[in-house]
Amino acid sequence: MTGAVLGEGYLSGTGLTVGGVFGRIAGAGAAACAGPAANRPRPAAVPAPAATEPVPPAPEPWAEAARALNICNTCGFCTGLCAVFPAAQRRPNLAAGDLRHLAHLCHDCRSCHYDCQYAPPHALAVNLPAALAAARAADHAAGLPPRLPDLIFLLCLIGLPLAALTLLPPGVLFSTQTGPGAFYAVIPHAAMAGGAALAFTGAGLGLGLRLWRFWRATGGPTARPSLESLWQGCRDALTLANLGAARACDGAHGPVGRARRWSHHLLVTGTALTALATLAGAVLHLGGALAPYPVASAPVLLGSLGGIAMLAGLAGFERWHRTADRRPAAARMQAANRGLRAQLAIVAASGLALLALRDGAAMGLMLALHLGAVLGLVLALPFGKLGHGGFRSLALIRHAGEEAARRPGPDHRA
Repeated sequence: MTGAVLGEGYLSGTGLTVGGVFGRIAGAGAAACAGPAANRPRPAAVPAPAATEPVPPAPEPWAEAARALNICNTCGFCTGLCAVFPAAQRRPNLAAGDLRHLAHLCHDCRSCHYDCQYAPPHALAVNLPAALAAARAADHAAGLPPRLPDLIFLLCLIGLPLAALTLLPPGVLFSTQTGPGAFYAVIPHAAMAGGAALAFTGAGLGLGLRLWRFWRATGGPTARPSLESLWQGCRDALTLANLGAARACDGAHGPVGRARRWSHHLLVTGTALTALATLAGAVLHLGGALAPYPVASAPVLLGSLGGIAMLAGLAGFERWHRTADRRPAAARMQAANRGLRAQLAIVAASGLALLALRDGAAMGLMLALHLGAVLGLVLALPFGKLGHGGFRSLALIRHAGEEAARRPGPDHRA
């Protein structure tokens, strides 16, 4: 009747308004039932959709993110799913800083896509996971060419071995070097330490500046900063509290498992172990011991375990991405993910290969290859997906402060 009197356009608007009212009631009720820890598990699986290609990037990803979030704020059905929806409802204007905060607060679990009544093929075509992923990819790039991290990594990966082939005599590069100080017979320690210090300092300053600017730009509703909110945000970031199984989220084939989360944990743990291996090597060097170190030493054990954990996590990620539904994905973020997985795999594999070949004639070239891979990964840190953990952690810390501000203080409790 409404469509016959007011026209088809008004029919959609009326339906969205009515649906939004009941959706907000249902979403708020679901959030209250779920509590802060998890949603209720769903007994029935969602029908598996046919595999399709990734959603192509919108001409302006921020405009698409704002459009989708406006509809989500009107509807409110997904309020209890994750941190994004209550945070979006506290930001009705959806300014540029609000969109950046919400984009990085999203963990790409994609459950909202399968719960959304306005998802394609609906005329409103709401695809919030793809919209926020495209916005994150644009924010990571910071206005620079989207493949810049891949280019930096490739130049370092190829450039350092080529420099070694050009500058070092074959008798040095391809001779068998054994015993303490064998690495430094190929590449002097001063060059290694100085290059590493410059690279890590520059990348750290670049990423730190971007994170500081992100924090300043994303200030939203009143927050209650405290050690408790800082701890809550860091804990949510480390445990991936908003990703998948912890909140009983649904995927394309029903409730999601923990494979993606454990793959992420393996990758992060492996990366941390390799960093500890580097620190352990620095401590031994200050004590007078020269690399390469024995197999039973802390640097070798930590580095080996870290490299294996990284490769295992990357294999899990690769399997998940190959079998995941591509409809709620953004093509630009998919490309960034593939590039980062390849870079991390090269770093881990070249480190393990260097350990296996360090007593042979290939050690010198493999050392240059591994150092080039590490250098490229570090230099690309401020410009690509590798730095996403910092942005997401800050978004979660801010969200925890906003949630704390909404709770009554000790003086207002009954």
